[in-house]
Amino acid sequence: MELHEPVPEGGGYADVLLPLALPRTYTYSVPPDLAGGIREGVRVEVAFGKKKRYSAIVLNANAAQPTGYSPKPILSLIDEQPIALPVQLRFWQWLATYYCCTLGEVMNAALPAHYKLASETSVTLGPFFEEGQVGLDDKEYLVAEALSIQQELTLQNIQDILQQQSVLPLIRRMLDKKLISLKEDLREKYKPKIVVCVRLCPAYAEDPRQLENAFARLARSDRQVETLMAYLQLSRQYGFVRREDLYKTAQIDTTVLKALIKKDILELYEREVSRLGSYEEATVEAPALSQQQESALHALRDIFKNKDTALLYGVTGSGKTRVYIELIREAIRRNEQVLYLLPEIALTTQIIERLKKIFGNDVGVYHSRFNNNERIEIWQQVLQGKPLVLGARSALFLPFKRLKWIIVDEEHDPSFKQQEPNPRYHGRDAALYLASLYGAKTILGSATPSLESYYHARRGKYGLVNMPERFGGLQMPALQLVDLKTEIQQNRLKGHFSQPLLEALKDTLARGEQAILFQNRRGFAPAYRCELCAWHAGCIHCDVSMTYHKKSHLLKCHYCNYQTRTPAACPACGSIKLSLQGFGTEKVEDEFKGHFPDTTIVRMDYDTVRSRYAHAQIIQDFEEGRTQVLVGTQMVTKGLDFERVGLVGVLSADQLLHFPDFRASERAFQLMTQVSGRAGRKYRQGLVLIQAMNIGHPVIREVMAQDFYGFFEREAQERQQFSYPPYFRIMRITLKHTKPEVVNQAAEFLYGHLKPQFGTKLQGPALPPVARIRSFFLLDFMLKLERDHPRLSAAKETVLQAAERLNAQSGMSGVRIAIDVDPV
Repeated sequence: MELHEPVPEGGGYADVLLPLALPRTYTYSVPPDLAGGIREGVRVEVAFGKKKRYSAIVLNANAAQPTGYSPKPILSLIDEQPIALPVQLRFWQWLATYYCCTLGEVMNAALPAHYKLASETSVTLGPFFEEGQVGLDDKEYLVAEALSIQQELTLQNIQDILQQQSVLPLIRRMLDKKLISLKEDLREKYKPKIVVCVRLCPAYAEDPRQLENAFARLARSDRQVETLMAYLQLSRQYGFVRREDLYKTAQIDTTVLKALIKKDILELYEREVSRLGSYEEATVEAPALSQQQESALHALRDIFKNKDTALLYGVTGSGKTRVYIELIREAIRRNEQVLYLLPEIALTTQIIERLKKIFGNDVGVYHSRFNNNERIEIWQQVLQGKPLVLGARSALFLPFKRLKWIIVDEEHDPSFKQQEPNPRYHGRDAALYLASLYGAKTILGSATPSLESYYHARRGKYGLVNMPERFGGLQMPALQLVDLKTEIQQNRLKGHFSQPLLEALKDTLARGEQAILFQNRRGFAPAYRCELCAWHAGCIHCDVSMTYHKKSHLLKCHYCNYQTRTPAACPACGSIKLSLQGFGTEKVEDEFKGHFPDTTIVRMDYDTVRSRYAHAQIIQDFEEGRTQVLVGTQMVTKGLDFERVGLVGVLSADQLLHFPDFRASERAFQLMTQVSGRAGRKYRQGLVLIQAMNIGHPVIREVMAQDFYGFFEREAQERQQFSYPPYFRIMRITLKHTKPEVVNQAAEFLYGHLKPQFGTKLQGPALPPVARIRSFFLLDFMLKLERDHPRLSAAKETVLQAAERLNAQSGMSGVRIAIDVDPV
């Protein structure tokens, strides 16, 4: 029989948001039995499409009845309390509007994975399966037998049973025979962490005086006495005693513990614990403020009486973090929440330890190296009022209730910008809007402020506080420029080390100090070429040269991760005259070992910090003196504080300047200034050696003079002349397709729609510096609008409509369109 589905009565309707790149929200009917629990911010289970089920977030619990169709009913209520607050949902909507993406894409980025449930395909026995079924092949029989025992299997279960990856043909075959059925279940993936703990049995827990009797009963077993004493010691130190901790402390096995359990002295129980750990040591007082820090603190308080944002411009080593600590302490006393943002996970290691020593368990940490279960736990802690959260840009999405302060440290750093996928938001700019929603204050801190932030401070939009001196009266490092042309002419260059750098390294190491070597390119050599026919090893998927990695003896593409063996002869002409050109951190490390074989050196770049704790281990080893020299990419330039670094070497300053990017000069100035600031931060003036071919370049001169103001004036003048930020807003529109003729047609179509609207404000289409990535051919448009353009929102809407029309054209649905607002 086929009957009509009953229409729910009295439950109303709700608009829900799905974690998909969909252009709008969807309305579902609310069954009467769920009506009392449906409210903004809770998750509900809904059917979408033919069979899929998703967890959606309710945006509007009192939606109007839709016209023209009968909405599907909400299937179940997942949460009793909202997991997303109304202010968060407004923040999501702003991000989607400002950065030209869908609300579902923002939701997908904002929520931890375990909050974004989706149906998982499971297999059950079909109605036509019978016990002792004949005609099954071996694999069908194994699957059917497993289903007879377990009733239900996921596709992953079947892959494990058959020990093969491809199981869909088998599933399809069994479906055709009606031996199995498919089932779509919505599964909550988050599970609390449960540990087995030990406690005293009730008779002893309720009356501690009875413990004397317990020890009397154990008089004949020294091991059991020692175990009970170890338990009592652990119970005094901690709130609960884990079974594994008791094993370790008492140095026993399961036999001894079982004997105590059998005698009804101890018992086991399960306890839910946090995956985030806790700070067990006593907290300490922060050091006294210097006069400069006191002055900065008073200036910030005055600024925040009238403004919501302040730029704290302090030279490296001036003690900006100590100022933050004082403001955080005051906020916690007022029962307020503070968000402390850093651009990279590498920076969190030192700051976390420093803040935990002062604030203990009031500190929470949130970044992408946490697994999904840990993210859920910190999400819940913030929802319950965790006072201080330190994290990367994704921490902006946490559910704060009393957020009153946002600190954006190293605000200039381009790592704050999300590149892919949507939303392509900037953490600093998004933080300013989030603060406005909460009525919070924002501090932007940097030793090398971005041109945009300093421009706003100069105009009076932000308050400005300067900290021009290093803490403790230490001098800024001495800077020395090494002319590589002269070194080459005089035959003094040893590999990529000049004679002055080698001598400085020798003197630094002899004094027992440490050194940092900076080269902003990883790998051994960025190019592998034939000297005879000029062939070079290029990626088969991208228009870039592949980088040679000596350790693995492989050529690797740093865009798509394609890798291949290094050829012994030229594939084009057969010549064996192949040479490596350029150098990266791996080569610097290799050459250094040739000069200083007895010195320990460690490399910090993307290749060495892929595991979860690699960052922390490298930094800790260098901090504690187990390694003497640290070589790395821009990871070593940012915000790290090492006491014994006496020397910093920049091996190729020219390389930082030769990028086809309007921000190249700004980044070069910031990187060289920041890495210079790692030297001489504690005991004595440090030394910075900068090697360069073009020693007359204006940026290098400004770095040597430590002249940020001169750099700003010159760079700002150029930006204004050529219509770039901070005087103009820009949008980059990138078209991608696997066929060049299709992306060319798409660019012509988009040009025809946008050019009449924007005129000379639209530039392109043009090939980007890397015109093919991961087999996709790329074309770029650049849209430049005055900063105070009255129709900025309308301009974005025009671009989005043109993109929709493009994808609606015949043969153009496969063209990917990436709209990047305020690209870095």
